[in-house]
Amino acid sequence: MTELPADYAERTYAGVLGKIIGVYLGRPFEGWRHARIMDELGEITYYVNDRRDVELKNYRLVVPDDDITGTLTFARALRDYPVADVDPVTVGRTWLNYVIENRTVLWWGGRGMSTEHTAFLALQDGVQPPATGSTARNGQVVAEQVGAQIFVEAWAMACPGDPEQAAHLADRAASVSHDGEALHAARVVAALVAQAFVESDVAKLLDTAQSLIPADSLINRMIADVREWHASGEHWRDGFARIDDRYGYDRYPGNCHVVPNHALVVHSLVHGEGDFSRSLGIVNSCGWDTDSNAATAGSVVGTVLGAAKLPTHFTEPLHDRVRSVIFGFDNSRISELARRTTAIAGEDG
Repeated sequence: MTELPADYAERTYAGVLGKIIGVYLGRPFEGWRHARIMDELGEITYYVNDRRDVELKNYRLVVPDDDITGTLTFARALRDYPVADVDPVTVGRTWLNYVIENRTVLWWGGRGMSTEHTAFLALQDGVQPPATGSTARNGQVVAEQVGAQIFVEAWAMACPGDPEQAAHLADRAASVSHDGEALHAARVVAALVAQAFVESDVAKLLDTAQSLIPADSLINRMIADVREWHASGEHWRDGFARIDDRYGYDRYPGNCHVVPNHALVVHSLVHGEGDFSRSLGIVNSCGWDTDSNAATAGSVVGTVLGAAKLPTHFTEPLHDRVRSVIFGFDNSRISELARRTTAIAGEDG
């Protein structure tokens, strides 16, 4: 690991807080399309939980969520094994040690439907990772759903300023359940968060992340397209229309394919230009996997900015609390989750 930045603990807290804000901001309308969001909610600049005039997924603000659960659970491998031993096999053991089927908050949608459930059943059957998440075993559609990029921030926060190591750990961990383009997306997100400790320019962050995936990969080509469309000066809504046309759900099947949703994360970062509210407003207003995408964008921008610069209208309603069904984490303080994350990297404050 590299030497920890002087403000490592505070920036980690900001990254964790940014992720959780994103989850709770986007969760009530997860899966909605852009048109419905704009018609029923308008551009997302606020927590919508108190809206009783629309049908939301959940009207409570702070609730257990799979995006938080997986991030906290899978990274326990860094506590249980030396970092040199963290690979698909040891992360798979971590799944079996801490995940409880149908109780831990993941999407238990069944074999061939939920990517994580499919991998978990394979682990229970004695299949060794990375075969548990491989395209050869599960098919491309299942292997390339969005989950790989959802659960990687903790790996990155354990590698501040070391995007290459963060991408490596994220790739190894994600391959328990995913394959193909999903692994490239996981590497990008991990690199963005890790580099955000030492770099604030979104363009430079993306340059670094893109350098850590194959140049001819679909994810890399898609990121280049999104950046080019932004550089043309068009409004984010016009850029979203391009994404929907070239990388939309009609082209990439499954429940939440990684390609459309990764495009929205990048789209929100380039158009948000380091502004937390704008970045999360854009990614949520676009739709699709809103809570996951907002969590990813929130973690990146939160780490860049630091906690003091996060908007109080997002931070104060949470009262520093998060809900989880993981033993030892339920009704935890967000600041305590951040402290545990810093401890993984060697700062046991």
